[in-house]
Amino acid sequence: MPAAVRGTSYLPDGAHQGGGGLSGAEQKIKTLSPSVAAHLQRIYSAHADAATKAWRQEDVSVWLRCCQGDDEAELARDFPLHQDWDYESFFQYITSSAANSIAPPHSQDLSYPLSSYFISSSHNTYLTGNQLSSESSVDAYRNVLLRGCRCIEVDVWDGSDSESEEDDDGDAKSVTSSSSSSSSDAYGSGEEGTASKMKRKAKSKLPSFLGGRKKSKDKEVPQPTTTTPPPAIPAAPVVAPAAATTTEAAPVGLSAETNPLERSRSGGSASLFQTLSRKSTKEPRVLHGYTLTKDITFRDVCEAIKDYGFATTDLPLIVSLEVHCSAEQQERMVDIMRQTWGDLLLPEPEEDAKYLPTPEELRGKILVKVKYAPPNNEGGSTGSTTPEDLDNTVAVASGGLPEEAGQPKQRAKKPSKIIWNLSKMGIYTRGVSFKSLMQPEANMPTHIFSLSESGVMEVHKESRRALFEHNKRYLMRAYPSGMRILSSNLDPAVFWRKGIQIVALNWQNWDEGMMLNEGMFAGTGGYVLKPAGYRCAKLTDSNPSPSASDTQADAVQHYTMDLTIHVLAAQSLPLPPGDTNIDSFRPYLKVELHVEEPGERHGTDELPQDGKEKGGEYKAKTKSVKGGRDPDWEGKFGVQAELKFENIPGVVPELSFVRFLVLDDEIGRDSLAAWACVRLDRLREGYRFVHLLDAKGMESDGVVLVKISKRLRL
Repeated sequence: MPAAVRGTSYLPDGAHQGGGGLSGAEQKIKTLSPSVAAHLQRIYSAHADAATKAWRQEDVSVWLRCCQGDDEAELARDFPLHQDWDYESFFQYITSSAANSIAPPHSQDLSYPLSSYFISSSHNTYLTGNQLSSESSVDAYRNVLLRGCRCIEVDVWDGSDSESEEDDDGDAKSVTSSSSSSSSDAYGSGEEGTASKMKRKAKSKLPSFLGGRKKSKDKEVPQPTTTTPPPAIPAAPVVAPAAATTTEAAPVGLSAETNPLERSRSGGSASLFQTLSRKSTKEPRVLHGYTLTKDITFRDVCEAIKDYGFATTDLPLIVSLEVHCSAEQQERMVDIMRQTWGDLLLPEPEEDAKYLPTPEELRGKILVKVKYAPPNNEGGSTGSTTPEDLDNTVAVASGGLPEEAGQPKQRAKKPSKIIWNLSKMGIYTRGVSFKSLMQPEANMPTHIFSLSESGVMEVHKESRRALFEHNKRYLMRAYPSGMRILSSNLDPAVFWRKGIQIVALNWQNWDEGMMLNEGMFAGTGGYVLKPAGYRCAKLTDSNPSPSASDTQADAVQHYTMDLTIHVLAAQSLPLPPGDTNIDSFRPYLKVELHVEEPGERHGTDELPQDGKEKGGEYKAKTKSVKGGRDPDWEGKFGVQAELKFENIPGVVPELSFVRFLVLDDEIGRDSLAAWACVRLDRLREGYRFVHLLDAKGMESDGVVLVKISKRLRL
């Protein structure tokens, strides 16, 4: 069993790192090892004319169609299909991206409503390691955005001592965010406030292996270098939260003469605004509250989002805000977002949306996901946290209470702690606290529910049809349990198969969940159109067919599959992290098939342990080959290593995955050296090269030569 890579001590160039959808756009092989070259020469010779030693034109056509399953029309643009092939022509084809085991993504139809797409998503994006004591970094946002992430999370807290416990979903998180700033913080007042006390309290509750030692692997992460120094914050208006009218942040682009806020800052009339106290001039922070994690400034995060949010794709970016700030600091958040993002933000609509727009209509735009507060909300409290709330939060972090504990008892509805100026920025992504699929907000076109992994499974068990129908038309987000302290991930495929668009993962941890995320989104830019039975009709359909009341069990066709993978040889395999001895490397290839199991489909199965499938995984592996990075399985054992998966039921190609894992055969737990993950509907047949990522998700020169055959039947 491969060891998971628990976080990372550095943040590599995300443009060449997998996990989110941008790796492997063009993958070619420049050189061949002797063993791989010998296999290719044998394949070529088996089809060559005895006299000319070349492939006749008709033989080329038959081989490409029948053995490789290729579309000749597509290949004709790059390869000479209307003439005989010599070995050089064959070599040009077999080492090109056309012979990659993964087919290019289907042409994306971006004209369906937003709810009809799976979206590559990150959880607690700012963290670089575990959930309780690792570093926060602005570079973490840069990294995931360059890798194709299109939904990022920002936990925002006061720069002052007053903090709120409520997030955009209306619940205290299982492991919530905390100040790690000391009393000597550059923005601090020199006084020990609530955050400092809670930090000590959280530390006392931490498991000994996280809170008790002074040095940890995560502590080796260097402090991030921000691109801009923390700005000097001038005086800004205090907005009375309960007033009938409020002063909104001025739009970007107003001059000092026409912008009263700028007049105030430049020494103009002070009568329009109250002068902020020294305590209020601190900037909002981003961190994981009531833990030992370090904080970064909200402004720096917004700058990183502006710089990298559309560096690799112009598909819409969702910024999920979890707000723990006072009303005053929420106004500062609004000001920072408007100043920094400007025209990247959606214009304020004249009326509430009647339906969700399409990704095509939202290109190049930032969608702010924030808790919904009605316009007549009388909220705007200081957001102070009660000792009972803090006790529950820390108890959950230490395993003392279940996730559902700590909820306030039923009582008169309190005003929202999210101010209207901030809430109205959530135009198409209004966070609503989930109570049931029958609550009135469940029919609001722009709402989005956020549920923990166990919460989703409970709803699926009780109301699987209603859950599936909801997710055709409206947005839903699933996030990992607060008990995943080491930042392990749930199995995202379980939640995609329930139609959930946004499945948030811990991108700093390389495990099965992130590999499946790469399989789903590779080369797509972070958006994947759901299977037909999972999505609603286009808004442009003049006569849309009535939507059937489907469930996961009957929305799409399920197949029985036979899959055979012949493993020939590999070359340039990466070594496991920290291993430098090539001679002791004993690689073998393990292949895992991830499909739906019947219990999950019909809602009769409980949440799999650690969020992983039980009966939905099928595994096979080769023998290990000692001594090198270029193993030749057929040359070593005299026969091809044949990995067979026969009569596999419940296969939905768009929601099933094949994982290739290169492991080092060791005493005890085998180390992961390299991997690839391919969605089944994109797995090509014939002789193919599987291009590998290393154990930390970086693109590598490692490839495995295989021959693949698959057959789907009803």
